[in-house]
Amino acid sequence: MAGHTIIWDWNGTLINDLQLCVSSINVLLEKRNLPQLDTQKYKAIFSFPVRDYYEAIGFDFAREEFEVPAIEFIELYESQVEKCTLQPGALDILNFFKEKEMRQFVLSAMHQDMLEKTLKHNGIFHFFEAVAGLGDHFAVSKVDRGQKLISQFKIEKENALIVGDTIHDFEVAQELGIRCILVADGHQSKERIIKTGAHVVSALKNLKDFPC
Repeated sequence: MAGHTIIWDWNGTLINDLQLCVSSINVLLEKRNLPQLDTQKYKAIFSFPVRDYYEAIGFDFAREEFEVPAIEFIELYESQVEKCTLQPGALDILNFFKEKEMRQFVLSAMHQDMLEKTLKHNGIFHFFEAVAGLGDHFAVSKVDRGQKLISQFKIEKENALIVGDTIHDFEVAQELGIRCILVADGHQSKERIIKTGAHVVSALKNLKDFPC
């Protein structure tokens, strides 16, 4: 098992920030007199790039630039994210793979500075050989960042696994040539992520049963 690698997504996979994302986007929607989202509808429609998701829920970028609500959302999110807890079983599964001497990384669509801050706040930063976030707040794609991570740390793709909670995580894994497991406890519904053909588990604890 030594030498094998887990590349973790952060939002929705290791941190339980679903309700914060729903409540934050609803503040923006209410401000624009647009219909509110409940958790079920959010999980049915949330996608990457987030600009497409914003348009799908009613934002009109002929009236305002995408950056306006995007920055509003980030400010709301960052003001409350420290109240979010880790997903059930997150600490246990990180320790489980650490004991197996597996390399662990984070690849996230979160801004690099905020990623490091939230990982440290939750007391798990030390589990990771490196963490890779994006250079801006607009969450376009993690593919380029992932390629750099693989190159810089000489990650053996055939011995690596990406764990995420969205279709985008699967798409990133496909682009990078790495196996993927999706956890149906995050930002997209199980019905959506299962259509990718990826292996899907209901909770992080179920990863212990997967032959890494």
